[in-house]
Amino acid sequence: MSFLVLDIEMTGPEPGWNEIIQIGAEFFDDNWNARGTYLQNVYPENEEAFSVKSEEVHGLSLSDLADAPMIYDVLPEFEKWIKKMNAGKPGLSNVIICGQSVINDINFLRFAYRNEKMKWSFSNKMLDLHTVSYLFFQIMEKNGKTVPRSLSLGSVAGYFGFEREEDTHNALEDARLTAKCFKEFFKLIDRVKFI
Repeated sequence: MSFLVLDIEMTGPEPGWNEIIQIGAEFFDDNWNARGTYLQNVYPENEEAFSVKSEEVHGLSLSDLADAPMIYDVLPEFEKWIKKMNAGKPGLSNVIICGQSVINDINFLRFAYRNEKMKWSFSNKMLDLHTVSYLFFQIMEKNGKTVPRSLSLGSVAGYFGFEREEDTHNALEDARLTAKCFKEFFKLIDRVKFI
């Protein structure tokens, strides 16, 4: 399996009303070796749904996106990039989408695919950092380790000594930060002992 660590910035929380405005991703082979990164801004069709609250999170305004392509141009380009990274393997069914609370990103991406009448060819498997963090931190706490109370990306990354470079969210930076956290959890597997 290959791993696509994905982060998406949106105009708000509701797929169908709100839209994708930035896609960031890092692609890994089945040994978690980095193959490449992707970052693309997207101009939203529904300008009315662009919320001030979301702009505070990602720091992107409509004027920042003025020269960005629309989603119908971005999705085929994004899929072409994934296929290039996944070279030698047919289709996308071996690609596991990973991320922090990744179901939210997947829901937005699936809605965009459906809206553009594109076939969803990805695996139905996913790897969620929020869930992995919850489980690992439970085990670690039971073994006397101090763990963060919050499971936000910032808290999990901070636990491993990583932090964002900027106060606002950037999809590629968050995808890379998420990938670093996954790699740290995979390193911990070798140290977990059951009695």
